[in-house]
Amino acid sequence: MQELCIKEASAADLGGVRAVMLDAVYRDFGTGYVPRWHADIIDPVAFYLAPPRHTLLVAVDERDGTVAATAALDARGPAHPPNPRRLAERYPSGETAQLRRVYVRPEFRRRGLARRLVAGLVDFAEADGGYRSVYLHAYPHSPGAMGLWRALGEVVCDEREEVPGGGSGVVHFEIPLPK
Repeated sequence: MQELCIKEASAADLGGVRAVMLDAVYRDFGTGYVPRWHADIIDPVAFYLAPPRHTLLVAVDERDGTVAATAALDARGPAHPPNPRRLAERYPSGETAQLRRVYVRPEFRRRGLARRLVAGLVDFAEADGGYRSVYLHAYPHSPGAMGLWRALGEVVCDEREEVPGGGSGVVHFEIPLPK
């Protein structure tokens, strides 16, 4: 069993970070790289490492430095459009810790890495002191996503059921901050 450590991403990890994220958007989502959706993948420093209230965590194989998984947090709430207006109002930027890019390479799945990364992000949000909620959206076809997010949080909007025409098919979640 490989020894994997959870840590904040460093400059040395960025190539592996991009590889994990790009692999996910091509393999798991089938969209490929779309600049308006994925600019953060190309420049994770500007989106997650430079801003003081943002972070990017990685699970790294301590033996060879392989990035096995990623998870990011930023202070941008869901935008309307494309998300329902009520979500943009409920989760405003600056007060909302949005989880993003929680991706695990297939060969490292089913080891609790995503859960450990999310716990680290929630701890980061709590320590910040300025976030009042933790929000994320997930695509139901993403491998393992629905089970993980339902175990960790609460569905606040399932577009497939609540938005005319199914919206973009996204399921929105809130994860409780520790009290």
